[in-house]
Amino acid sequence: MAKQDTKQAEERLENVEEALSKTELWIENNQKLLWTILIVLLVVAFGIFGVTKYMNKRNETASAQIFKAQQYFENEQYDNALNGDGNNLGFLDIIKEYGNTKTAKLAKYYSGISYMKLGNYQDAIKQLESYTGDDQILAPMALGAIGDCYMELGDNQNAANYYGKAARKSPNDFTSPMFLVKEGMTYEIMGNYAKALEAYKFLKKDYPLSNEAFEISKNIAYLEEKMK
Repeated sequence: MAKQDTKQAEERLENVEEALSKTELWIENNQKLLWTILIVLLVVAFGIFGVTKYMNKRNETASAQIFKAQQYFENEQYDNALNGDGNNLGFLDIIKEYGNTKTAKLAKYYSGISYMKLGNYQDAIKQLESYTGDDQILAPMALGAIGDCYMELGDNQNAANYYGKAARKSPNDFTSPMFLVKEGMTYEIMGNYAKALEAYKFLKKDYPLSNEAFEISKNIAYLEEKMK
């Protein structure tokens, strides 16, 4: 039995040695390919590092530039917020000059709201639709603002659609209940009581502790009675 175990061990050792020899031979025969792969990987790694560093630097510059435009926005000076004041950049300048930086994405949101406040709803929709940020509050707020623009334009169906998207974009107790109410009210205006009731019940079920949920039972009771 001991001899058999020794023989099996020797065979395994021979197999390992043979595999190692084949690997060494493959490496020796493919050194040029391996060096090429290594160089390519290094170039890609340094390229990614360089691009990331460049984009971070551009975003820092854009962040400093957007400060004045945000001040104008907060003071409801929306034209200056959009176009600048001759000395400081506006949101539209930030978008144009700083491309796909995080700050430029934020400027698209601000520019959309600014256009909406000025009553320029088509341009507002265009800017808000181009906003691609993933902030849990701003992302649904952008969709909800598009809904507001469509309401102002008399397009109730699109308004309801965007309110629904806003409510479900990144579920939270602040924006979701607010836009579910708007979705339901818009469907009520359209006479689509079934869809309005669906939005209200969704609100009551999923956000029972929200301020909107405390009042929504009256809307639900009203619609259920109306639909009898």
